[in-house]
Amino acid sequence: MATLETQILDDIIVKSRRKLMTLGATALAGLVVGGSTEKAYAASYSDSDILNFALNLEYLEANFYYISAFGCTINAPNAAAIAAGAPSAGIPITGSVGTAGTVTCSVTGPVPFTLPAVAAYARETAIEEGKHVLFLQSALTSLAVAQPAINLDIVPTTGAWAQLVTAANATTPSIVIPTGFSPYASDAAFLVGAYVFEDVGVTAYHGAASLLTVAGNLSAAGGILAVEAYHAGLIRTSINAMDTTGTLTGYTTSISNLRAALSNAAASGSGSTVGGINYDTNPDDFGLANFSVSLAGVTGFNSTRIVDADTSDTTSQNPLPLATAFSRDPNQVLNIVTGGGKVSSGTIKTTAATGVFFPAGLNAGTNGFK
Repeated sequence: MATLETQILDDIIVKSRRKLMTLGATALAGLVVGGSTEKAYAASYSDSDILNFALNLEYLEANFYYISAFGCTINAPNAAAIAAGAPSAGIPITGSVGTAGTVTCSVTGPVPFTLPAVAAYARETAIEEGKHVLFLQSALTSLAVAQPAINLDIVPTTGAWAQLVTAANATTPSIVIPTGFSPYASDAAFLVGAYVFEDVGVTAYHGAASLLTVAGNLSAAGGILAVEAYHAGLIRTSINAMDTTGTLTGYTTSISNLRAALSNAAASGSGSTVGGINYDTNPDDFGLANFSVSLAGVTGFNSTRIVDADTSDTTSQNPLPLATAFSRDPNQVLNIVTGGGKVSSGTIKTTAATGVFFPAGLNAGTNGFK
């Protein structure tokens, strides 16, 4: 059952969607591109290309949450998914562009949740991400791409999560993540997995503001960004509240270090500076910030959890990044979801970016995204 908070968030999303549908595809196109330095980049692609870029990523997120919450994929909902609100016929994965790919994942059941709040978040987010897929498909109509091949497996070496862990552990890890890590193993592991995706979404929507030219677009973008930020904040708060040793927060920092390295590798090189920070050379991607939380009497959470790596600072901070949210362009996003597949030896590739979550690359539109 939806909570009051999630009902409010859904209302924000619905109103934002209606606004975007009224304003047309141009409005949506602006939301997907990740920063002011990408105006020239965006000009090389049609609105449908940019929307299809978003659709590829929504296929990925929706399937991750469906597997986590229900133990099924978006095109083959089980009874649990349908009871939670998934379309009984499933979400289409075919399209006029590209061959529909399958989801590789050896996990057959949902996460064995023990915390009702986390289980509710997983269910509601799964349904919402599925709605994102349907919404983009509806906006693109006959131009919508099919779902590409997606890897969400945990098997050693070839599984996307195993590849991510290997890369994170090789990139200045805060804490070494166990090689057998599975986001489907527990409440906490699921939240760490969700952390991989949600923060990337926040950075993409923040960059939309400078691209919006049609009246009302900023309001619509702000509504969707608010929801993404709520999700990211909930994930961070929940992880910190249930972390008894600092291990989980260490995992998020290791993941953030990897995302920063991949973003830097595919940076545009424009040297754009905001507030004195050059985001090409110093992307503001942190793990959980130091903060304290008291949840006395709440089963499954620490009654007092205080994390403060800086011993000279005795003040409490919230579990959000230490600076304002930043933006990523499509090159940087592609390099994150393909584990470096966008960049080879410091040079942007001209061939399709493949790897990790997208083993065969994204399904492209008219001009395509490589």
